[in-house]
Amino acid sequence: MANPPSRAPMAGGFLLALSLIVGTVLGAGQGQASIGFVAGLGVGLALAIGIWAIDRLRTR
Repeated sequence: MANPPSRAPMAGGFLLALSLIVGTVLGAGQGQASIGFVAGLGVGLALAIGIWAIDRLRTR
């Protein structure tokens, strides 16, 4: 019995890392680097979870 070709899963790690960097830079520009980091973390996690959910739906 032949296995179907495997498909590479999508990854949201790049968006998470990018949002952390952008959030920190924007926050530092306003004198609140820590708040920018936390905001970037929240946005990045939301994007990464969204990509994970879309990928889960595509593989079913």
